[in-house]
Amino acid sequence: MSCTKPYNPKVIASANNYLVVEGTINTGGDSTIIKLSRTVNLNAATTTNPVTDATVAIQDDQNVSYSLQSLNNGYYTNPILNLVNTRKYRLSVTTSDGKIYLSDYVTPIASPPIDSIGFNAGSNKQQGAGVQIYLNTHDPNNNTHYYRWDYVETWQFNAKYESQYISDGTQIIARTPAQNIYSCYGNSISNNILLGSSAKLSQDVISQAPITFIPSTSEKIEQRYSINIKQYALSADAYNYFALLKQNTEDLGSIFDAQPAQLTGNIHCTTDATLPVIGYISAGAVQQKRIYINETQLPVAWTPTYPYDCELDSAYFSAPKSGVNEVQIYLIPLPNSSIPAVQFFKGGPAPAGYLYSDVDCVDCTIRGTVTKPGFWQN
Repeated sequence: MSCTKPYNPKVIASANNYLVVEGTINTGGDSTIIKLSRTVNLNAATTTNPVTDATVAIQDDQNVSYSLQSLNNGYYTNPILNLVNTRKYRLSVTTSDGKIYLSDYVTPIASPPIDSIGFNAGSNKQQGAGVQIYLNTHDPNNNTHYYRWDYVETWQFNAKYESQYISDGTQIIARTPAQNIYSCYGNSISNNILLGSSAKLSQDVISQAPITFIPSTSEKIEQRYSINIKQYALSADAYNYFALLKQNTEDLGSIFDAQPAQLTGNIHCTTDATLPVIGYISAGAVQQKRIYINETQLPVAWTPTYPYDCELDSAYFSAPKSGVNEVQIYLIPLPNSSIPAVQFFKGGPAPAGYLYSDVDCVDCTIRGTVTKPGFWQN
């Protein structure tokens, strides 16, 4: 009934690459980590553009400077600084093209402790069955009112099938414990903006603030799951900035959503006042708390859905034996680097061959690491 044509505004193909600054000046007993990157076009092939060659420092209002070390992936860090909370602080960034960026001086705001982290295992109409993780906190002095959270998830999981054998190039031999690729640890960080406010309440209390939801079919809760949540206290201006950023990045997509609005942070380019900068720098002591969730705490009927279609196939020895490992020869040309799992027998003391599967279904290191995290509790 009508014709359509693509809408490609010039702005999505522009050469703009504005500086993006993320992080908090930590005045307490934890590292300060600042992430620098540049914006990318909507139609760009890459989604990340880290800045790895900048000079970054924290400056206080008494002309004392603290340098941050580059980690070569866009992150700049300094271990525990234990800064004086009675001073004001700002961030200084000098990029390789000679441009200087400074944030406004900010007064540190210490976050109150996290009271507790809890979870509900059940189902709801919006998200289905799964685990809803929530957080409780309060400020007895009634001074904080504005909160932000982020988190790191870690979980223990298994591959779909356990490979008990490995090829040494000529033969299929039994795996040693050091060659385990069945049990791994996964890891991810939060990618949503999590905010809470008690400004309109009579008491500075945050009750059951939703943090993240894990579907019942996720391998994150297959065996054991852990989440470490960090809590930041914000000023009203910082809260409003992050609320607008959340609206611009997460609450778009339908005709009923709010229109994008101009972001105004507290970081400025002093060598070119017309150059936009994205980011808001706060300062203060950060609080954190960790919990673990075991599979025994969840409904028995919940089972993980693996991200791959996995099947076990058979590879046989030929008979009579030729002296060459026929299974080894057979598996090498198969797609996806198939891996032998277990021996199977057919009416005799010697194995008739091996069950095997694609590497995606057998090797957990594709999605994790076999190294147990240092904080992991048994």
